[in-house]
Amino acid sequence: MRLPVLLALGLLAATPALAAEAPAPSTDQPLLRAVAADVDPKALEATIAKLVGFGTRHTLSDTKSDTRGIGAARRWARTRFEAIAKDCGGCLTIETPSETVTGRRVPNPTEVMDVLAIQKGTTDPDRVIIIAGHLDSRVTDVMDFTSDAPGANDDASGVAAVMEAARILSKHKFPATLVFAVLSGEEQGLLGGKVLANYARAHNWRVEADLNNDIVGNSHGQSGLIDNTHVRVFSEGTKAVETPEQANGRRYNGGEVDSPSRNLVRFLDGLADRYLTNFDVLMVYRTDRYGRGGDQVPLLEAGYPAVRVTEAAENYDRQHQNLRTEKGVAYGDVISGVDFAYLAQVTRLNSVAMASLASAPPPPADVKIAGAVTPNTTVSWAAAPGAAGSRVWWRGTTDPQWRYSRWAGDTTSTVLKDVVIDDWFFGVSAVTKDGWESPVVFPGPAGAFESPAPAAAK
Repeated sequence: MRLPVLLALGLLAATPALAAEAPAPSTDQPLLRAVAADVDPKALEATIAKLVGFGTRHTLSDTKSDTRGIGAARRWARTRFEAIAKDCGGCLTIETPSETVTGRRVPNPTEVMDVLAIQKGTTDPDRVIIIAGHLDSRVTDVMDFTSDAPGANDDASGVAAVMEAARILSKHKFPATLVFAVLSGEEQGLLGGKVLANYARAHNWRVEADLNNDIVGNSHGQSGLIDNTHVRVFSEGTKAVETPEQANGRRYNGGEVDSPSRNLVRFLDGLADRYLTNFDVLMVYRTDRYGRGGDQVPLLEAGYPAVRVTEAAENYDRQHQNLRTEKGVAYGDVISGVDFAYLAQVTRLNSVAMASLASAPPPPADVKIAGAVTPNTTVSWAAAPGAAGSRVWWRGTTDPQWRYSRWAGDTTSTVLKDVVIDDWFFGVSAVTKDGWESPVVFPGPAGAFESPAPAAAK
C-alpha cells in the first residue's frame, strides 16, 4: 500500500502548480544556445599550448624572463585579456591584485598576483559572477620551481576555459558583473584564491557565484575509464561561515544540503540538461575531492557561494608528476593528455551558467516558511530587484533536485495548500519578465546568498 500513498502525495503536491493565476514567463533562452555554440576547441588548444610553452609556471619560478616562468605567463594572460577587451570596445577592465606572502610552501617573501578581467554589469554592477582557473603549475616536489612543469591540464585547462568564456561573453551585455579570474599560487596553498577573496571584500562585491575550474580537460581516467559526457561539480554542504546559533537551527530544521553552493550546483545541472548535448553535471556533495582543495575554498571561507568544477575521470599519473617514463608508463601533465572536445563541453557549461546568472535577478533574500501544526505551508520572501515575479519550489527531504514548483507572480508570499511543512524542503527563485531565473534559495541563514560585510578599512 506504500506506493499509492506516495503517488497520491506527489499528485497532491503538484496540484498547486496548476492554480497560479497568471502564466509564468517562458524560461527558454536562445542566447544560451548561441553562447554554447560559440565555444571553439581550437582556441582552447591554442591557450594551453601557449601556457605549456612557458616551461614552468611554478609560483616561485622566474618573474623577469619573457619566455619562461610565472612572470611571463602572468604578463601573457594580461595581454590576452587586453586583446579581448580591444575587440569588445574596452568592455573589460584589467586588474592585477597581488599580495606578498610567506608560508610553509613559500619560504621567502613572494608576490602572488592574480590577473582579473572585469566586465562591469549594466544595471547591477556590484553583483558579481566569477569564473576562475589557476595559472601556476608544479611537479612531484612542490618546492621544485626549476624543472619543467607543463601543467597542461592542471590547470592550463581551467585558464583556457576562463579565457574562452571571456572572449564569448564579452560580446554581450549583462545586468550583473562578470569577472574572469586567472589566479596564481594555488599549488603553494590556495594563495590566489585568498587574494581574490580579499579583493572582492575590499571592493564590496556581492559575489553570487564563483565557478572554480581546476583540472577540467581530461576524459581518460587512470583506471582506463573514458568519460567525456560528465563533469563533476563539488559544493560545500553547510556554510564555512555559519555561526553556532545558525548551526543549531539548521541541525533541527534542515539545510545541510541546501547551502547557496548546493543550489548553485542544482542550477548548473538544470542548465546542462536544457542547453548542452550529451553532457551532464555530476553533483558531488563535498567541498572538494577527498583530502584535497582548490581556490574555491578561500571564497567559501570569506562567505561567498563557490563550487569546484573538475573532470569526471582523473588520471593521477598526469598530476603533480615529474616528466618521465617508468616501466612503460608516461608521467607528467603534458598537452597530449587534454581532450579539447571535452574541455569545450566544460567551457560551454561555464559560459552558459555565467550568462544565465548574470542575466537573472539576484536570488531572493529573507526567505521564510511558516505552517507548523497546520496542513498548509506559507512561504515568504523579499522581492528581488529586477524581478517580475517569483517561483516557489519544494521537494522531498531526500530528493537531490527541486521537484515541484508554483509560479507565485508579483507577490512576496504564497500559501501552498495541503503541502505539509514537516514533509518537504522549500525554496524560492526570482524571475524576470523575459524568463531569466535565479538559483533557488532555501529558507533562513543556511540557504541565504548574502555576501559578507565589507573589509574593514586599514
